[in-house]
Amino acid sequence: MTARDLLAGLRRGEAPSPADLEAFAHGLSEGRISDAQAGAFAMGVCRTPLSPEGRAALTRAMRDGGEMLEWRVDGPVIDKHSTGGVGDCVSLVLAPALAACGAYVPMISGRGLGHTGGTLDKLAAIPGFRTELDGPELRAVVAEVGCAIVGATPGLAPADRRLYAVRDVTGTVDSLDLICASILSKKLAEGIEALVLDVKHGSGAILPNLGEARALAQALVQTAQASGVMCTALLTDMSQPVAACAGNALEVIAAMEALTEPSTRRAARLVALTERLGGEALALGGLAADAEDGAKRVGAAIRDGRAAEVFGRMVLAQGGPSDFPDRWRDRLPAAPVVAELRADRPGVVAEIDTRELGEVVVALGGGRRREDDRVDPAVGLSHIARIGATVTEDQPLARVHAADGDAAGEAAERVGEAIRMTPRPTTPPELVTEVIR
Repeated sequence: MTARDLLAGLRRGEAPSPADLEAFAHGLSEGRISDAQAGAFAMGVCRTPLSPEGRAALTRAMRDGGEMLEWRVDGPVIDKHSTGGVGDCVSLVLAPALAACGAYVPMISGRGLGHTGGTLDKLAAIPGFRTELDGPELRAVVAEVGCAIVGATPGLAPADRRLYAVRDVTGTVDSLDLICASILSKKLAEGIEALVLDVKHGSGAILPNLGEARALAQALVQTAQASGVMCTALLTDMSQPVAACAGNALEVIAAMEALTEPSTRRAARLVALTERLGGEALALGGLAADAEDGAKRVGAAIRDGRAAEVFGRMVLAQGGPSDFPDRWRDRLPAAPVVAELRADRPGVVAEIDTRELGEVVVALGGGRRREDDRVDPAVGLSHIARIGATVTEDQPLARVHAADGDAAGEAAERVGEAIRMTPRPTTPPELVTEVIR
């Protein structure tokens, strides 16, 4: 079947066969498929969803169309992926914690776009840190340190690079089948043995609806397993930020506090989610008897300082300061204006429009609307009050870190509108809603 035949079939509501999808993906990788055909394919898949077998075939073919990483290490190669949110700096804590437990973690991450933050933007706040490593450099850092966090190279899953660009301009980004193929083609090309997924729902998530998030998690797990990678997904809450902050340098601070002061209240939510995800990952990789045992091992690696030590070695190996684990507060940029937002009256935090908090960070300059937007690493929000917390007039709802006073004032007004108070006690949402294996 030609590409034209496949597209005509999609228009008629006929799902393509796995073999036809493989051929189309190879055509994308090799440049034989035009952008117009790629856009028509994306629109057709939105109208005519793929079968599970077709989704897996498309994913594997997109993986196989580019560079495949190979590893010669003495432990399991594991990675984690999050569907994105606000204040989500788990990767910065999880990667070194897994490495400290004997795993090897080649974590390929992305930059932020829209209201969600990007792991690479957070790391770029560290002076000198290089997120662009070629294949040999990545393998060397992972073999030496145990983990690396980098951006995707042009040779990794090139079909996804082309298809994603087309999806962005054709309004087809939210297709479950194409989301699966996009995420997993890059992850599978890493040569990993196991993958843990953090699929978020709630006001700050890409998919706020729990049912839609569950469907995506099930599809991702099914597709990964059908492609030979052990996989578990956690459905996690994004009705409030993971850390009590949002913004690149501020989230590095939160990660370093979790690595160096994990017993403090402000680090509790971030450490708890890291332990849950890490426990599943270690169990999948055979480094723990089960997820509960794995969570204990990850927690121990954080609390005894091994994870912080690995993080420091990773920073140094990727071009950052040699003294970062000891001097990180001095090494990170700080905004010139910090304004504190206080509650009008005492009350309990009942609800947070977490997406709006992410949008505020973007408006401050801490995110991007377009790929070529510049990012200010110092701006953002910190000390964000938690759902269920009692707040008095003497306590902040949040602190705004801004480039100037006008920006701080506008941001504070928006943050105040995004946090809803109540006089009644409120139960905070569960951090992990469901585990899908």
